[in-house]
Amino acid sequence: MSDQPSDHMNEASEQPATSAEMQAEPRKQGTDWIAEARGIFWLILAVLGFHSFIAKPFYIPSESMMPTLITGDRLVVTKYPYGWSYVSPSFHILPFIHGRLFGSLPERGDIVILKPPQSDTDFIKRVIGLPGDRLEVRGGVVVLNGVPVKRTALSPAMIQVDANVSCSQPDVARFRMTGPDGKLYCALPRFHETLPNGRSYDTIDLGYMPDRDDYAAVTIPAGHIFVMGDNRDQSADSRVPSWQNGLDGPVPFENIGGRAEFITFSLDGSTKLWNPLTWFGALRGGRAGSSLHPLREDR
Repeated sequence: MSDQPSDHMNEASEQPATSAEMQAEPRKQGTDWIAEARGIFWLILAVLGFHSFIAKPFYIPSESMMPTLITGDRLVVTKYPYGWSYVSPSFHILPFIHGRLFGSLPERGDIVILKPPQSDTDFIKRVIGLPGDRLEVRGGVVVLNGVPVKRTALSPAMIQVDANVSCSQPDVARFRMTGPDGKLYCALPRFHETLPNGRSYDTIDLGYMPDRDDYAAVTIPAGHIFVMGDNRDQSADSRVPSWQNGLDGPVPFENIGGRAEFITFSLDGSTKLWNPLTWFGALRGGRAGSSLHPLREDR
C-alpha cells in the first residue's frame, strides 16, 4: 500500500470551509449620535442639578469682603443650609416666588451669596441682622438692638499687592508699603468684630466715610436679612442705595442663594491660559482649604 495521500484526500483538504464552519464577521457599526447626545444631556442635567441644589464653585471678583476674601479667591458655596428658593437654580431665570422649601434662617456672621432685587449678578456678603433686629451704624460701629457690636483694633491686614489686588484705588493707595521681605503690600486698617451670638471675624475700616459709616436705624422686616461686606468702606451692601449698585436695605430671605464654606484655591491674576507653566505659579500660598465660617467666642 502506498504511503502517499490519495488525490481525493488532497482535494478534500483544499475545499473551503462551509458557511456553518465559519464564524460570522461582526458588522462595523457607525456612531450612535442619538445615544451620545442623550448621554451628554444627562451629564449636563446632573451637573446643573448638583450646582442648583447641593453646591457650586464661586469666584471673588472684588475687594468688598477683604480681608476675609480677596479678588481671585475660588470657594465652595453650599445650596442646602437655608433650604431652596427661586434663586437656587444655577441660572436666575425664575420670577420672584415667595417662600423657601425646607427654609431656615442663617446665623448672624454667616457669609452668604444672594441675588440683588434689581439684578441677576450674585453678591457675597456677611449676615449682620436678622428679622426683628433694630440695626443702625454710627461712625462705623454697628449697633444691634441698642447695643454697639464689640470692635477691637488689630495690626494692619497685610495683603500682598499683585495683578488681582493692585491697591491703587484712591481710597487705598496710601496704605501701600514694602514689607520686611521686600514685597509690596496693602497694609489695611483691621478691626475684629464680635456679634451678640459670639461669632467673630475681621473687617477693614479705611476711615470715616459718611455714606458708609452712618446708617439710620431700621427694624429688619419679617422674612428679611441685613448684610454687610467685611471691607466696610468699599462694599455695596444693605447700607447702599440701589442707584449706587447697593442692596437698598434689608434683603428678602428668598434672595439667599447659599452659604460660603471654604476656599478651594486662589490666583494672583498672572495666569495665562495659553501657558500652562503660569497656572501653578499664579497660585497664592496658604489660602486653599481656609474655612469661611466665623470663629465662635465666649460671650
